[in-house]
Amino acid sequence: MSRDTDVLVLGGAGVDIIVYVPELPLPYADSYMIERGIRTRAGQTGDFVALGLAALGLRVHHLDMLGDDPEGDLVRALHRDKGIALTAVQHAAGTKRAVNLVGPDGRRLSLYDVSRTQGEDRFPEDTVRALAGASRHAHVAITQPCAHALPLLRESGATLSTDLHDWDGRNTYHEPFAYAADVVFLSAAALTDPERTMRRIADRGRAEVVVATAGAKGAYLLADEELTHVPPVAPPAPVVDSNGAGDAFAAAFLHGWLNRETPQRCALYGAVAGAHACTVPSTETEAIRREELQARVAVAGAAGAAGL
Repeated sequence: MSRDTDVLVLGGAGVDIIVYVPELPLPYADSYMIERGIRTRAGQTGDFVALGLAALGLRVHHLDMLGDDPEGDLVRALHRDKGIALTAVQHAAGTKRAVNLVGPDGRRLSLYDVSRTQGEDRFPEDTVRALAGASRHAHVAITQPCAHALPLLRESGATLSTDLHDWDGRNTYHEPFAYAADVVFLSAAALTDPERTMRRIADRGRAEVVVATAGAKGAYLLADEELTHVPPVAPPAPVVDSNGAGDAFAAAFLHGWLNRETPQRCALYGAVAGAHACTVPSTETEAIRREELQARVAVAGAAGAAGL
């Protein structure tokens, strides 16, 4: 079977409302004046992974449910403008949306509208089979209805990745994703013992590689049963927003992994791309391109070799 798509991204399409607040946590007040404006733009986790992969030269197809609403039109326009193939299954509840409160230091608080997803949501099986069968790899968001598609994706022969985001290691909702994927990303933010959770994912599931990102502390990489620390990479400009940094990390890591780079090299790609994403405001949807990634990786690698 011809696999003309490098990565099929499932789920994670939606719209964010970006609000730059004076501080986080935000103290109670009757009202706040938002000087930088309140902006609505297309782009949630699946959108940003797809954008990151496409900017790095990979052939990407995105599958998710969208509503027949203005928010859905924004998502469709984003994919059209970026040249990313999109299969949108009609959803009566509307397009997924969230509110992101962003503090002056770039930290964010996300408020997700879960009313846009239903427990009975399903992608058409024929659509999943056809798209997965034409893809080398599938990256699966943990949004509904992606869990139900996991068996079909495994049957297709494509390799799988997922991002568990701020999983606490206990919520059972995340487990089917964690144990079905060949590459697992997650944040260390809610983990008291990242290594224990990472090893449990590898021991109970199929993962060849598990990566736990830790913000300014870098990341942890579990590969070939060895846990290593991935040093942080200095951002190329002032940090303005951490929104999308994890998605950028995942996209750049997968770029390397699909090109058979070592896990350590892939993690360096991810660290560089994640640092770059922190310099891009949430109101924009720009990802690091392959030439820039390679140039910054060369600089970061040389600095690491010199012990800087």
